[in-house]
Amino acid sequence: MDRSKLETNRINGSRVLMLDRLSTSARRWRGAGVMIFNMGHWWVHQGKLKSWDFLQYKGVLRQNMEMETAFKRAMRTWARWINQNVNTNETRVFFRSISPEHKGQRWCHNVTEPSLDRSYNTSFPKSIAEIAERTIQNMRTPVKYLNITKLSEQRKDGHPTVYTTKQGKLLTEEQRKKPEVYADCSHWCLPGVPDTWNQLVYASMVLDSSRDGKLLILLGS
Repeated sequence: MDRSKLETNRINGSRVLMLDRLSTSARRWRGAGVMIFNMGHWWVHQGKLKSWDFLQYKGVLRQNMEMETAFKRAMRTWARWINQNVNTNETRVFFRSISPEHKGQRWCHNVTEPSLDRSYNTSFPKSIAEIAERTIQNMRTPVKYLNITKLSEQRKDGHPTVYTTKQGKLLTEEQRKKPEVYADCSHWCLPGVPDTWNQLVYASMVLDSSRDGKLLILLGS
């Protein structure tokens, strides 16, 4: 689940992610026609990229917690909210799988065509995806799992890389010469790959008129 949808507070100057509390903005979600949630890369970020200093669960602060345990508790918090607040006669709920990065050996800089290498596997832990899938399967409220990971893995050419912006400005010529430092290899160009995700959501809504059960969309797997 997107960590930004959990409550993040500052306690004595430290960033605290509350695993058992959704953001206060969640009250505005009620009654929406479509809700789309996703899991984010920040769950596995470490060091300077880590988005919190402490985790809090049931009033207890923890500096260290196994990633799978923290994510499972966050997913349970999300699932409980969905079960309690979503009217399936009004709202359709989607959960999107992880959007892959292309770094290291799978470098995307200067790539201009989709990859035909189907052996690529995202470095994002499989255990996290499995936790999300199991949580959804056990929910009372139907949630459609949109598996976009594999199809997005083939699109190394879809990232902005050195044509991204930094603090609202395009990279300088000097910065472009250092793609290993400045290239954006996790977000996507628009129009592009996210438009395909949206088309799949639309097709799912059009084709799945019964709203019964859960719809699992598997592409390129």
